[in-house]
Amino acid sequence: MNGFAFQPPGVPAPYRTHRVFNMPFEQPDYNAFTGDAVLSRALEREGAGWARERAAQLGAAIGSFELRELARQANQYLPELRTHDRFGNRIDTVDFHPSYHQLMSKAYASEVHSLAWTATEERSQVARGALSYLWNQGENGICCPTVMSYAIIPLLRSDAELGARWENLVLSNDYDNRHIPFAQKRGITVAMGMTEKQGGSDLRANETEAIPTGADREYILRGHKFFCSAPMGDLYLVTARTAEGISLFIAPRILPDGQRNAIRIERLKDKLGSRSNASSEIELDGALAYRIGEPGRGIRQFIKNMTHYIRMDLSIASAAIMRQSLTLAMHHTSNRSAFGSTISSLPQMQNTLADLAIESEAALLLGMRLARAADDEHLSDHDRLLIRVAVPVAKYWNCKRVNHVALEALECHGGMGYVEEQSIARLYREAPLNGIWEGSSAMMGLDLMRALRGDNATREALMDEINLAKGAHRKFDAYVAKLDRALMDVSDNFEPHARRVMAMIAMALQGSLLLRFSTEDVADAFVNSRLGTDYGSEFGTLTASPNALKRIIERASISG
Repeated sequence: MNGFAFQPPGVPAPYRTHRVFNMPFEQPDYNAFTGDAVLSRALEREGAGWARERAAQLGAAIGSFELRELARQANQYLPELRTHDRFGNRIDTVDFHPSYHQLMSKAYASEVHSLAWTATEERSQVARGALSYLWNQGENGICCPTVMSYAIIPLLRSDAELGARWENLVLSNDYDNRHIPFAQKRGITVAMGMTEKQGGSDLRANETEAIPTGADREYILRGHKFFCSAPMGDLYLVTARTAEGISLFIAPRILPDGQRNAIRIERLKDKLGSRSNASSEIELDGALAYRIGEPGRGIRQFIKNMTHYIRMDLSIASAAIMRQSLTLAMHHTSNRSAFGSTISSLPQMQNTLADLAIESEAALLLGMRLARAADDEHLSDHDRLLIRVAVPVAKYWNCKRVNHVALEALECHGGMGYVEEQSIARLYREAPLNGIWEGSSAMMGLDLMRALRGDNATREALMDEINLAKGAHRKFDAYVAKLDRALMDVSDNFEPHARRVMAMIAMALQGSLLLRFSTEDVADAFVNSRLGTDYGSEFGTLTASPNALKRIIERASISG
């Protein structure tokens, strides 16, 4: 052989050992709405069945290879800051990969930012919640600017005299990324900068100064913002200090004469997740802005008119990441074998997948119930009181649980899950953000404390909602009685125990929803594990029968 190894005819030498087998294939196109029985039934049950066709169209896009590829590109080719042009002029521009703009165009065309405010049918918040749930399964970065455009509408409407300048353009479904004055655009997007270095979540510590020009509501802003989300937005919503206190302002990025406003983008944040979307530090160096609402009441106006909706959406977004993590784990384990069997058929994996499916369904049902309460809060005292306490609870709990779900789903992939080219790696990095954005867990605990302290009506509304499933399960009833006793003791000593109480409320709400609207298998497994004494504190420790586990997995499987 003259020292050379034998080479079979037709087999290139470098690839003789490279035979790919027992590997999952690219996920086929699917419909993330029509193939998801839990979501499609929730949309009907919560009163927004009229949006089924719209949701089905978006579901087909979300489940397509095309959108997965756009999401991959948008997160691989990151935004780049250009502070100056080649002639030395200050331009403060962020360049995005074309995939980002394609995703933004698709998102705005789907009405995920506008439908809640433009639909003439009832339960438009529910319909919009379903669209957000779908988009957060597709690509999370673009959901930051879309939710800000969604949530700013009540604020604009609270000050109709000023808000009318921008409302129709914010509600436009035509994404327009040209660098021109907002009045010349087909549609505009929103940036938001509240956080400053010294204050963090405590907006009362903000130092940015607002100096009146003498014209009606017109000010010059000087200061900094340590986090500004989506800095290429056409409108910046920011806080600044007037003589009366912290006030809210809207600053256009491009002035009516075509000049750039004095908003300097100092640097982009190198973030753990949400990498397709730019976040930045900015300097307001004499920026022109308009005060919205009353002077000195900016924090109150922001919480009343925007925070409510953003936090609700973050609970839905976290449920969506859980759903997509589960979808990826089920696809991988169903198309890879070990120890002579498909991984998904192994007893331990069956238990784990069923457990993840239960968590995912419980999170979705809680988020969609909040959306219905948002629709009905102006019609029903029960929903008005319920949403006041349920929003911080759902925001806390769903945003906490998503981290555990994403991690477990990553582990279902084995070593492949720890590689960035797998979609689950991106979801794992995305998962923690929603728990931080718009109020951390500690902030949610304080919000719950304020909602419950000295307000029996709110506590009664919460318990009335939970008790709609009273009598359906012995362990559920015992858990609810324990929760009721805990809520009776909302005292000055409540704060150190706020997270424990929030977790109890969240699981009681989820248990009630599952007992009323899910299958006996799902509800029984949830109550026995989360509300009973059968849970091993980790996924994959259910005590349900093998047949029940199979039925739970089948319910959660994407069909068609």
